[in-house]
Amino acid sequence: MFGCLVAGRLVQTDPQQVAGDKFVFNLPDYENVNHVVVFMLGTVPFPAGMGGAVYFSFPDPVAGQVWQLLGFITNDKPSAIFKISQLKPGEGGEHPFGMMTVPQLASVAQVGVSIEPLEQLVQQTPVSGATVCAVDSFMQFTQKMLDSLYNFSSSFAVSQSQMTPNPSEMFIPASSILKWYENFQRRMAQNPHFWKT
Repeated sequence: MFGCLVAGRLVQTDPQQVAGDKFVFNLPDYENVNHVVVFMLGTVPFPAGMGGAVYFSFPDPVAGQVWQLLGFITNDKPSAIFKISQLKPGEGGEHPFGMMTVPQLASVAQVGVSIEPLEQLVQQTPVSGATVCAVDSFMQFTQKMLDSLYNFSSSFAVSQSQMTPNPSEMFIPASSILKWYENFQRRMAQNPHFWKT
């Protein structure tokens, strides 16, 4: 139902379900994370009148779990980018995770999604510093993601003379990745929301 993308490093699409309407993603090495993207996979929509409140929790063995509201996603707004690098441990307020014991490692933060009524979601105030990024930041994120994909795929490039025949492996010409990359950049420059249609 949900996915979580840690900018440029990790995509998770299998959250731990800790209650019927609550899900948790573990974020290892969270100290080096600036942004997270929480998104719907498109396989299962929210029930009518419902959405997902997105929370963040620092690991804190002394104070226990303190959850901070980042914002929300809905069927009409199926993804959101949140800046977590400026959040501070210990700040937080009421949250739907209650006193449930969500297993947590000392070096792993967590992102939680709680399914809640839409009228509740729009009345909640996210923690300061977790502002949902604007289009400029979204475009920056997309550019970094494109660069990462191109650089990663290019690192496997070999010339035809270096190729070892392997009938079970498919090869994609680097020029096709470059062409896709350039087309995507051009379309993003013309309309940052083109992918929604």
